[in-house]
Amino acid sequence: MDQLTRPARERWRTFALILANTAVANLTTSYLWFGLTFWIYLETRNVIATGVTGGVYMLLLAGSSISFGTLVDRYRKLDLMRLAALFTLAMFLAAGAVFLLAPADEIARLDGPWFWGFALLVLIGAVVENLRNVALSTTVTILIEDDRRANANGLVGMVQGIAFMVTSVLSGLSIGMLGMGPTVVIALVLTAAAYLHLLTVRLPEEAVPVASDAQGGFDLAGSWRAVMAVSGLFALILFSTFNNFIGGVYMALMDPYGLELFSVEAWGLFFALASTGFIIGGAVIGRFGLGRNPLRTMLVVVMAMGLIGATFTLREWGWLYVAGIWLYMCLIPAVEAAEQTVIQRVVPLERQGRVFGFALAFEASAAPVTALVVAPLAEVWIIPYARSETGAAVLAPLLGEGTARGIALVFLLAGLIMVVAAILAFLTPVYRRVSVEYALAASGEGADHRAG
Repeated sequence: MDQLTRPARERWRTFALILANTAVANLTTSYLWFGLTFWIYLETRNVIATGVTGGVYMLLLAGSSISFGTLVDRYRKLDLMRLAALFTLAMFLAAGAVFLLAPADEIARLDGPWFWGFALLVLIGAVVENLRNVALSTTVTILIEDDRRANANGLVGMVQGIAFMVTSVLSGLSIGMLGMGPTVVIALVLTAAAYLHLLTVRLPEEAVPVASDAQGGFDLAGSWRAVMAVSGLFALILFSTFNNFIGGVYMALMDPYGLELFSVEAWGLFFALASTGFIIGGAVIGRFGLGRNPLRTMLVVVMAMGLIGATFTLREWGWLYVAGIWLYMCLIPAVEAAEQTVIQRVVPLERQGRVFGFALAFEASAAPVTALVVAPLAEVWIIPYARSETGAAVLAPLLGEGTARGIALVFLLAGLIMVVAAILAFLTPVYRRVSVEYALAASGEGADHRAG
């Protein structure tokens, strides 16, 4: 089957519809997820609660991504997107019912079942929505010609950035002005609208699923074989995981730090301003691509992210924090697009779902480990030490004075470790081999791995 049967304009229009629908779905789940994080911290003032919640989310994502990839290889991508949207809607409905039925003085208690039941239902709905993102990566292969896929991946990053930006504003204002209950209702309405719109989208390039050797609902062995069939692909996934190390630290501590500096409404607005970097970074890739060696681009970007993470909280200045997040957001799309572009070029379409799912599982597992370790350490030891007279005196020359110096110390150490890890990756034989493999694949476009 030749997936490029329709004119390019029509295929790009279909891609735009799917991308826009996915953007609304991502916005909705992020809106509720951000709202949950803000609400938890404001109700408890406990970074362990936000860190554990974020860590559980990433663990659920890591545990389910192999299944997502297997399903994407076995079934039509559009059908799976619709299924994911319907399941997420059901989970959010159940979460709303728990919130409505829970006693007002019990819902925010960390030692009570109502809180964890409500949070878990939101988390499961948000995790399953990621099935759409795995399917979206394969629709780029189906709809977009090979030499334009890096640009399409850049547009994916840009649209995700727009959703991210709008989400932070809406979540902050929603929790600050409306509360958690109305926030759940708004998420339900948006999820239902995205599902109904997806029923109207058509993907004639995939009238039937592409023939695949994927088996069952959790083809770990097949995923591993698909990754190892391409020389250096596992190393590429390892390189991408560098980004997730610092991501786990941010997951646990970025919102608590921001909420120490700003009100919840102001933090949502400032985070939205910083998130415009995501849009700019994605737009730059959409226009110019990733260069001749996406892997080199990725590692340079990871080094820059580490330097930013080490310096943007050296002083407790709101403008420095927001500027640092903005620069960090500018760089995220490059890391994501580099990996996707390489996989879309060198992996056959009938195996791409499992490769993307394996990569998502492997990379997602790094962040919860960091978050689940860092959040308790910060809450129990680092933050109290930084606020003590002894700790404040030791840290003042490097990090200044302020109530959030403990969090700043964690950011500094994590950023420096990221820089060292990226430098070491540049020096490995694996980096040189993967760079050569990609160059050979890029020069041999006649052997493009499209299904057909």
